[in-house]
Amino acid sequence: MFTLRRWWDKNALKLAGFGTLIVGTYLVLQTQHALVFEAYNALSQPFQPKVRQLDYLKTAQVQQLQNELQELKYQNQQLKKLAGYSATIPTKGVLAPIVMRSADNWWQQLVIGKGSADGIAVDHVVVGTGGAIGRIVSVSPHTSRVLLISDPSNRMGVTVGASRNLGILQGTRTERAVLQFFDKRPQVKKGDVVSTSTVSQLFPAGLAVGRVVETNLNKSPAPEAIVEFTAPLNALEWVMVHPHNPHAIQTAPVVPTPTAAPVSKSATATPAPKPATSLPSPKPATSAPAPKPATAAPAPKPPA
Repeated sequence: MFTLRRWWDKNALKLAGFGTLIVGTYLVLQTQHALVFEAYNALSQPFQPKVRQLDYLKTAQVQQLQNELQELKYQNQQLKKLAGYSATIPTKGVLAPIVMRSADNWWQQLVIGKGSADGIAVDHVVVGTGGAIGRIVSVSPHTSRVLLISDPSNRMGVTVGASRNLGILQGTRTERAVLQFFDKRPQVKKGDVVSTSTVSQLFPAGLAVGRVVETNLNKSPAPEAIVEFTAPLNALEWVMVHPHNPHAIQTAPVVPTPTAAPVSKSATATPAPKPATSLPSPKPATSAPAPKPATAAPAPKPPA
């Protein structure tokens, strides 16, 4: 035991150095192998068979075409949905792409690639797939700036569900907005559809805006509801712009009841003529009485 310990004390340092040398040599060889392999790959690339290079090229091209096809299919579906919703609005819309959107104002504004040269003007209404998203606030010949309904400065009149309760919807810089009701006891429930109302001058009546997801009817000073927008404001790529006159009074047209025109005296209808009555047949003419025969005058008496 003593002899083994003396041997270990004498040779331990040598064994440690030898082990370190082996490990270091292994690591160097591995690194050199990797470097040699990479160098060989780079040098031999031009001399590889052209068939293999063509296969790589074709595979890359096919993958790129498949990606483009998927993107076109997605864009086509989105445009179909947008066109279908836009067709429900009476005025003719202008299709426009989203060309700029700042991360600092993501929920406030965006810029579209159509402007006054395309017939777009300030106060025109902008809709996306599923509902209204904002309105035009500034225009250049080929671009327009849109104020989104998620901006807190945007306050719009809306109506809720079948109860037709009215309120004001205000953005919160998110995909949700706060709705304050005029009525102290509104008839509203989760899932009710929220749309623009006739009291709004910024948007035409009847545009979908969102759905009620929460209610707080005991909120003071007015009952509130949380509304989630139906249009995907966070992922817009295309929009439709529709003309709108904010100063027009949005009321249902009143059809006047036709009244009889006054009749002038000169235009009074002449009374219908009485049916002609048959004249009494003439009496048959009576023959005049025959004259009496003249009597001879008495002869004068002779004088006495």
